[in-house]
Amino acid sequence: MSLARLLQLASPALPVGAYSYSQGLEAAIEAGIVTDEASAQAWIADVLEFSVARMEAPVLWRMMQGEDLNQMFLATRETAELRAETLQMGHSLARLLKELKLGEVPLEEPSYPAAYAFAVNAMKLERKDALLAYLWAWLENQVMAAIKAVPLGQTAGQRMLLALGERLEAISGASELSNLAPGLAFLSARHETQYSRLFRS
Repeated sequence: MSLARLLQLASPALPVGAYSYSQGLEAAIEAGIVTDEASAQAWIADVLEFSVARMEAPVLWRMMQGEDLNQMFLATRETAELRAETLQMGHSLARLLKELKLGEVPLEEPSYPAAYAFAVNAMKLERKDALLAYLWAWLENQVMAAIKAVPLGQTAGQRMLLALGERLEAISGASELSNLAPGLAFLSARHETQYSRLFRS
């Protein structure tokens, strides 16, 4: 059942609200940086490489090993909306785990990686696979946001998933922590006051 549990945890149907966030992508579209399939793929690839792979993924890996990095991770969220996003998703996942009788996340304000790490250990999932599933869910959500907001066709989305999905195996092995993505931080801050938007971040 471990594969089924892993698919459940990474599913877009997981009621944590991931679909309502674009993580700066919508602001990049508003600014004219992302206008088509190629530029959407370039944006997602850069965020994946310079932010997720270098901070979120290795932090999650260490959390799954039992390290308490929740406050540190929250401190790395550069804008109010990025911090609110991870807290809202973490709270939603923690509440779901409690309702499913899988245990209570022992944090007052769990980030999403902290709640996810707790779920992985509660379900006794293989951690390497769980990290890949987390990265896949992040990538799929970004591609779906691009499809809605650019907008793009479904086939374009599948091309991006094929191309960027090939990078996830290497990313899942990253161990060094760094988080230098000033363009993402700047556009996320601009998104907080963007007049017209579909996404919460």
